[in-house]
Amino acid sequence: MAIDYASPVGEIRLLIADTDESEQLLTDPQLEAFLRMTGQNVNRAAAKALTTIAISETLLSKYIRTQDLTVDGPKVSAELRALAASLLAEADAADAGPSFFEVVPMGDGRTEASEYYL
Repeated sequence: MAIDYASPVGEIRLLIADTDESEQLLTDPQLEAFLRMTGQNVNRAAAKALTTIAISETLLSKYIRTQDLTVDGPKVSAELRALAASLLAEADAADAGPSFFEVVPMGDGRTEASEYYL
């Protein structure tokens, strides 16, 4: 079945690069569970999915080096966790709403910019 990228599950698949329809890393029900856990927030659900994949990568793919092959599961896991953190930061920024800066006089002729949120 083709991935519907207009659906929340399809958006998550796109964010986590789980787009190979013949070998998906996570099932639709798993992604739907992540959506429920995160209040239907696609970025937060994608972050949970990446964290789950990172855990699996760490458990299954240790650091292995043979003559012509190196598998670095912990490094892959760290990259996945960094991407998850980035998605969480985007979600946090969206939840905070727009921010504005106000120029505040300091009394000695200098000014300072203060950020505030609506």
